[in-house]
Amino acid sequence: MTTTTPPAPVAGVTAAPRKSASSAAREGLTGRWASAAAIVIAVLWTLPTFGLFISSFRPESEVKTNGWWNVFTDPQLTLDSYKQVINGADIDLATYLINSVVITIPSVLIPISLAVMAAYAFAWIPFRGRDTLFVAVFALQIVPIQVTMIPLLRLYVDPPFNLMPLSGNDAPGGGFYTVWLSHTIFALPLAIFLLHNFMREIPGELIESARVDGAGHVQIFSKIMLPLMTPAIAAFGIFQFLWVWNDLLVALVFAGGNPSVSPLTVRLAALAGQRGEDWHLLSAGAFVSLVVPLVVFLSLQRYFVRGLLAGSVKG
Repeated sequence: MTTTTPPAPVAGVTAAPRKSASSAAREGLTGRWASAAAIVIAVLWTLPTFGLFISSFRPESEVKTNGWWNVFTDPQLTLDSYKQVINGADIDLATYLINSVVITIPSVLIPISLAVMAAYAFAWIPFRGRDTLFVAVFALQIVPIQVTMIPLLRLYVDPPFNLMPLSGNDAPGGGFYTVWLSHTIFALPLAIFLLHNFMREIPGELIESARVDGAGHVQIFSKIMLPLMTPAIAAFGIFQFLWVWNDLLVALVFAGGNPSVSPLTVRLAALAGQRGEDWHLLSAGAFVSLVVPLVVFLSLQRYFVRGLLAGSVKG
């Protein structure tokens, strides 16, 4: 039986430090080949959208007879498709665009306002049953919204205690209340959970110092918490805005198919079924619906990144 003796370290030569897994992964993802692969994926991902964007500016005859890439050899561009989808009597996306704004703004502001206050209560106000109630709110996230729609709709149409119905022919606001309330209910569990976790990362010494100076919960919430919570609120606000703006299911169920309260997504879905062969109109309508969320995302992206990175680094 033979044994192998490991080689002795050579005098004057130090072993290179071993790289951690995170450092190796970071170097791999920021390398030349990784950057080239990211560029290729980005180009392949963006190419169909770019083709759709070009098609929205081409005449109907050109869209239906040749590919969008022919615009580089025969550039024929027009705004007729946008004029037809925005102001056309049979399409009129301008009215549905306003409906989307009317639905989206309250559906973002209401759940954020309630969630911030609830998160502060769960994080910094001790009361009996706080942990049990927070776990119950957290568990609501796993309930699929599809199973809640019929009970909610029945509650809106026939509320208990002789309350005013929020849905139906005599509903106030024509049906906007049911859409706002539904989006608020569906967003609250996740909003409370995320904002609570962010709020708990704020040092307790800061709260105690404010209490020593005589500040109450209202002053602590309004003058300390809200300014510190701005990145997290903006990050969740962008998520909620994009969710509500692109929603089709909730609007179809709770707006009742009423054209006067239907958002853009409902009209675009109907347009795809009625005029599916009119590619020039569908592409223009798609980019009309993209403008507002794109402006919101680009204007708030710095808060979005700060909100996502908040709490990732301690110390």
